[in-house]
Amino acid sequence: MAQRVLVVDDDREIVRLLRAYLEREGFQVVVALDGEEALHALRREKPDLVVLDLMLPKRDGWEITRVVRADPSLQHIPIIMLTARSEEADRVVGLELGADDYVVKPFSPREVVARVKAVLRRASPNAPRAKLLRVLDLELDLDAHRATLGGRELDLTPTEFEILRAMMQSPGHAFTRLELIERAFGYAYEGMERTVDTHIKNLRRKLSTDGDPQAYIETVYGVGYRLRS
Repeated sequence: MAQRVLVVDDDREIVRLLRAYLEREGFQVVVALDGEEALHALRREKPDLVVLDLMLPKRDGWEITRVVRADPSLQHIPIIMLTARSEEADRVVGLELGADDYVVKPFSPREVVARVKAVLRRASPNAPRAKLLRVLDLELDLDAHRATLGGRELDLTPTEFEILRAMMQSPGHAFTRLELIERAFGYAYEGMERTVDTHIKNLRRKLSTDGDPQAYIETVYGVGYRLRS
């Protein structure tokens, strides 16, 4: 069965272009032109992924992201943001809210399709890999795509899950940002290194114990990050 992608943008030409390219690659495409319509489509269609513009009428992309990540029936859905080139601070906020990736306008439709495929691959619980990883009280069940800390289930985005998987496969190893990206996703693209710090900040917040943000993920100054072993 074809995977379903919800494209949300108030620019009809962008929607038309992305729909054509995604359908050419075998995806089912649902579209929405404003935030209210997007939320209705999310709840009705339960898409496999959302391509979401930040600047929308009625409800903006930040609010939609908050709603999705707070709703147990929707929070597993990956989100790729569409942002203007001048909105770097907005992209950081979007990632902190739980978006998985972003694409800067103007963009190539082929790049968006490639990002959609990559995010869906790492969100898939059926990807072939080892079954279980454990470090201290932290556990990743890779078959079930579930993370727990001391038995408490963690709500991780697909991107956070893959970064944590890469670090748990080499606990104690000091990763540079680029190395962490390539180990987690198998590829890197321009600008992705700048998002690593935001994803690590989110992970630290979710893994924090006794108020210590570096309880599991340490900063290695001049290098990058390391998972305590």
